Amino acid sequence: MFNNSSIQLPSTSTMKSIAVFTSGGDSPGMNACIRAVVRAGIYKGLTVVGIRGGYEGMIEGDFMEMQSASVSNIVQRGGTILKSSRSSRFMTNDGMKLAYEQLKKNNIDGVVAIGGDGTFKGAGEFYTFQQSLLSAPSQSGKGTLLERIPFVGIPGTIDNDLYGTDYTIGYDTAVNTALEAIDKIRDTADSHHRLFFIEVMGKDAGFIALRSGIAGGAEAILIPETKTDISQLIKTLKEGWQRHKYSMIVVVAEGDEQGGAFEIAKKVKEKFTHYDTRVTVLGHLQRGGRPTCLDRVLASRLGVAAVEALLKGEKNIMVGIQHWNITYTSFDKATKHHKDINRELFNMVKILAS
Repeated sequence: MFNNSSIQLPSTSTMKSIAVFTSGGDSPGMNACIRAVVRAGIYKGLTVVGIRGGYEGMIEGDFMEMQSASVSNIVQRGGTILKSSRSSRFMTNDGMKLAYEQLKKNNIDGVVAIGGDGTFKGAGEFYTFQQSLLSAPSQSGKGTLLERIPFVGIPGTIDNDLYGTDYTIGYDTAVNTALEAIDKIRDTADSHHRLFFIEVMGKDAGFIALRSGIAGGAEAILIPETKTDISQLIKTLKEGWQRHKYSMIVVVAEGDEQGGAFEIAKKVKEKFTHYDTRVTVLGHLQRGGRPTCLDRVLASRLGVAAVEALLKGEKNIMVGIQHWNITYTSFDKATKHHKDINRELFNMVKILAS
């Protein structure tokens, strides 16, 4: 459990300089997290360096020392001031070797990685690669005695699909963005007796669809974690029609096995013609915008916790939040274990739509 009073204690760590970067898809709250890492690091007497452009920036040596003023007036901004990318070069030995050399050149003792599944897999593989690099014989025939550079991860992804944390940075904002869109679409659906299929993000996880769908009063919610039965969906819609429901909303996660919203709407329309059927794909709209209060506070807590973890000698772990307490989960467990949806919430959908 994370003890807030530990923030006030002086550091006894030999660590002098840390780096922070964002990687993969951006999510609202990443800037609040960068701010927390920078200011917590400075408070602890560390030099804090920002790496621009994710792993690609690490390879290229796009580093900049950050001051407290560097993160002023960003807590409310979406996106990431450090920019982000997906780097295929980093997944090669040559790329990781270049990244390691850049970190050592800039005297980095530890790294905070803000991102999702791919970010943490990359960090875990990089740590293993460092071992092979440092144990390789030098020209003198002996291995080096240098220590590996530890990484601590912070979950920043709107999908909320990482094992070991109840919430990821950006998820709450994305859900509220989707909900606002659903509310607006329902207004026009009701005005024109329409059936809307609304597609939200969630290639491998239905967390956004489930929460926004329940809050938006959707008649059906289709997610990757459950098998979609088109005939059952049509039956649900017909029952609604018989109860004089003249407008309906179906929320679809993009990763549903029956296809996206357009494909499912096409299948339904072939056998259910009672409504004027329309499709709306929310897309990357869900990634942008001002983070909610929950995401700003979560990002701040996790940012401070990540710095504390590095100073305590932690490595290859993700800091998360479970039951509102800070927890540590290994990168391997966070990325390989499946985080299931709340089945109680999913079972509520049919009840609430009746």
